[in-house]
Amino acid sequence: MDLKSVIRTIPDWPKQGIMFRDITTLLKNADAFSYVIDTFYERYKKENIDLVAGIESRGFILGGAVASRLHKGFIPIRKEGKLPHKTEKESYELEYGRATVEVHADAIPKGAKILLVDDLVATGGSLAAAINLIKKLDGEVVECAVIIELPDLHGREKIESNGHNLFSLVQFKGE
Repeated sequence: MDLKSVIRTIPDWPKQGIMFRDITTLLKNADAFSYVIDTFYERYKKENIDLVAGIESRGFILGGAVASRLHKGFIPIRKEGKLPHKTEKESYELEYGRATVEVHADAIPKGAKILLVDDLVATGGSLAAAINLIKKLDGEVVECAVIIELPDLHGREKIESNGHNLFSLVQFKGE
């Protein structure tokens, strides 16, 4: 399936010079959404995965669907201040500032094998922060899975230089 054809590009959002890759058009297309979830399922169905984690907010949609399909539990990794119980936090750099993500301190059993899912990797900051959170709780990241990779921003290198694998379905190079 040509996923690029169902991903909307919005120029200059959220700021000038950014080409925002909007997956809401992919999500409303039943065939495309099913293709993404089916592809992730086929890739991970035989892996030793205990839980699936997703990064707020589009990672919730994808990660929740993948977790359900794999018959695994789901862990939300949220923006700071959104979780009601004791949390672990990790900050990271954005193209335009800093952000912090959190996970409940009791979300990951020691030694649990985690599939980390998000919609997109750009600089790799949010994925790296989520990996660090999982490690803080003594979990192990099996792999990071995303729909979109922006290779020009070198997120893959950031993830792989720390010993983790990244799987992406589509790349937007120089676009």
